Amino acid sequence: MAATWTIATLERNTSDDGVVVAHWRASDVDGDHSGSSYGTCGFTPDAEADGYTAYADITEAMAIEWVKASMGEEAVEALESSIAAQIEESKAPATSAGVPW
Repeated sequence: MAATWTIATLERNTSDDGVVVAHWRASDVDGDHSGSSYGTCGFTPDAEADGYTAYADITEAMAIEWVKASMGEEAVEALESSIAAQIEESKAPATSAGVPW
């Protein structure tokens, strides 16, 4: 299973509307079991650069691609593997809590 990625919010410069931080979440669900991760990626926007996207034109899919590109393919794969491991741990926990009475 591949994790679902979302953008919680974007922080931007008020002077040029350049995005400086993306807050992201990756999560997955298997029945009653779930796993997730939350983080941020920083950017240095350049409004004069080719390919610059105005804030009003940014889509969530675009921002997710920026986050994944910033992290790199290996880190994205490791993160998604970690989420899958959280789900597996939830299905068969190594420890449990409670009292015997």
